[in-house]
Amino acid sequence: MTAKEAYSRAEKLRQQLQQLSYEYYVLDQPSVDDAIYDGLMTELKRLEHDFPEIITPDSPTQRVGGVALSKFEKIEHQSRMLSLDDVFSKEEVEAWVQRIRKMNAAISEHPELFVDIKMDGLACSLVYEDGKLARAVTRGDGFVGEDVTTNVRTIASVPLKLRLHEDTTSFMQGRTEIRGEIVMHKEDFAALNKQLEDTGKKTYANPRNLAAGTIRQLDPRIVAERKLYFRAYDILRASSEELPTNESAYKTMRSLGFLVNSEATVLHSLKEVHAHIDQWQDKRHELPFNTDGLVIKINDRAVFRALGVVGKNPRGAIAFKYPAEQTTTRVRDIFVNIGRTGAATPVAILEPVVVAGSTVQMATLHNEDEVRRKDIRVGDTVIVRKAGDIIPEVVEALTDLRDGKEEPFVMPTHCPVCETALVRVEGEAAWRCPNEQCPTRVARRLEHFASRAAMNIEGLGERNVEVLLNCGLVQDIADVFALKKEDVLKLDRFAETSANKLIEAIRAKETPTLARFVYALGIRHVGTQTAIDLANQFRNLDSLKNATIEELNAVEGIGRVVAESVAAWFAEPTNQQLLDKFEAYGVKPQPVEQVGGPLSGINVVVTGSLGSMSREQAAEKIRSLGGTFQSSVGKDTTYLVAGGKVGASKLAKAEKYGTKIIDEQELLKLLEG
Repeated sequence: MTAKEAYSRAEKLRQQLQQLSYEYYVLDQPSVDDAIYDGLMTELKRLEHDFPEIITPDSPTQRVGGVALSKFEKIEHQSRMLSLDDVFSKEEVEAWVQRIRKMNAAISEHPELFVDIKMDGLACSLVYEDGKLARAVTRGDGFVGEDVTTNVRTIASVPLKLRLHEDTTSFMQGRTEIRGEIVMHKEDFAALNKQLEDTGKKTYANPRNLAAGTIRQLDPRIVAERKLYFRAYDILRASSEELPTNESAYKTMRSLGFLVNSEATVLHSLKEVHAHIDQWQDKRHELPFNTDGLVIKINDRAVFRALGVVGKNPRGAIAFKYPAEQTTTRVRDIFVNIGRTGAATPVAILEPVVVAGSTVQMATLHNEDEVRRKDIRVGDTVIVRKAGDIIPEVVEALTDLRDGKEEPFVMPTHCPVCETALVRVEGEAAWRCPNEQCPTRVARRLEHFASRAAMNIEGLGERNVEVLLNCGLVQDIADVFALKKEDVLKLDRFAETSANKLIEAIRAKETPTLARFVYALGIRHVGTQTAIDLANQFRNLDSLKNATIEELNAVEGIGRVVAESVAAWFAEPTNQQLLDKFEAYGVKPQPVEQVGGPLSGINVVVTGSLGSMSREQAAEKIRSLGGTFQSSVGKDTTYLVAGGKVGASKLAKAEKYGTKIIDEQELLKLLEG
């Protein structure tokens, strides 16, 4: 066989294999047995081995690369990857329809709505250039994601080359972007978790975590061994006229070779939407992948675009979330956890149970009074749910199932860690360990000190804090700044690179803002906003630590309880010694300068989450430009920035006071001056 003949044969084999993959993954109607597919693949591999010059990047034999990556590069999305605003009732769906009708006259009383299953996976963008896969990027923060092309190529349901069909010819030219979710099916998740458990490795809580962890593996061969699926939900082209509706977009993606949800449908009235919501309440559990709701969007893509975006949410679509999933399990034990401020919180240890797609083994019981009110006992069968499908909690005990062997919970009188007698302040629900040197309290304080909202020291998480405490390198939060590279290198968890990174991260935080430093100290009742208010009022650390209760109480937003807590903290001799240590180690919180700026006299409130920065970062930037960051809308508020998951009460106040509502893009322009 000549090279020319081999090339011709290989091209036919590739086309045939692409068609068979389409039938298997997209149509779910394989026309041949797996053995036939394997035989054709073997022939293609043999040809490419004998004639390596005929290998093409989009050949199905080239899905798995042999070289592991050292890291994932950051890639900016050409068009921001948005997320959807959540609603939890049929009434909220109706309110959304009424809201967008007022905004766009083209929307009728009974608009055509496109409804799909809301997948619980990892959002990803696939970019095709002239029909060939060029790049795969994770959602990231919506603006910038990670390049996972090498790994995504291993997913069998991802076409390396777009499928040529009579209605897809134009898509073989130019740029085509396909957006979708990378998911792992429940059956494959269970099998892989069992395999990990049998080999003594850490298992994953749910299919989404496993899919996300898999796609971020640096070795693509590991990714290839795990069954992942890419399910498409959107397509972007330079010409929007090619795809007038979301229904047509799904048909096109299917023709191009992508797996799309066959459950997606067009509905013509709210009555139909309500019926659809009811239909999928239980039916969703029959799907091969996890889901917690439905995506509802305007079918007309031109109208969808015209409605625009608020924060990081398109106005033309919402995500309907079903009520928190509940299930039953048994309480194996109840232990008391000690937190940073000494709060002793009862926690139930449960027989592992899957709730809303995640394995739950523990749930907070909040405090002694709550345990008594619900009468939760060791051995009880209890109802467990995830609040907002996130936080596990015990709803109630099924007392009719008791057999008399259950043991009532008895709140300990002493701290389970340091054995100091617990105390309870009158009017408070929590018992507390008053010992500031309690090992667990010290560990929690260190974790809080290094946390993102506080000093934001990368590399100083729970495990490393535990190691540093156990070896005696740190005894309090100030000791972090006394760490030396040679000391860290002696520890098992650190090598040259990781030790350098930790020390560099610590040194970079020697001049924090006053607000961050005050919050990082872990003073009871002082959250991020209170720390900001204190910093803005007293301007420097000396003024703050010498402030009286009356002076503290006079600060707007700070009540008597907070004022007394702050004054008591600075009056404590051990805390004064702690501040002296910070000074000795060269830590200098920066005074708040009272200077004018381009935003001088401008008051800004942010509601919801931002895609390009955190609320804390936005607040710092606004203040650095002379503006005022407010926690609530008032008569003097200049702008309300509407981010994701917009607070309805703040929007109502903005309308009441005539406050201008802007989105995140307008905020960014404001910050650029």
